[in-house]
Amino acid sequence: MNQHFRNRSLPEGNPLANALVIIVGIIVISLSLALGFVVFIGIAGFMLIMAAVVSARLWWFKRKFGAKAGERPRHAPGTADTVRVIEGEYREIQKTHDGKADDQVDSAENSQNR
Repeated sequence: MNQHFRNRSLPEGNPLANALVIIVGIIVISLSLALGFVVFIGIAGFMLIMAAVVSARLWWFKRKFGAKAGERPRHAPGTADTVRVIEGEYREIQKTHDGKADDQVDSAENSQNR
């Protein structure tokens, strides 16, 4: 029986049977390749969607729980959310009832007293 499978070939007597075997073989192989490609694309698409969902979830968890643990969320430099400290001295100036600033009144009084 093993010898029968080793010497397997197309039937020699009928050319119509040979053509039918070749056509059916080509159809079966092409359908198998097409089905395999469709299944591969489906699995790859599913994995891509799941990777996007997992990465979005991880980003959201880091943003939500990172802020609660005392960490500030990361912002790109130059955005409005960046914290900048400007050091310097200042003096508060209050406006008087005539609309002039308090330091202007002081300087006007000093010039009149001289």
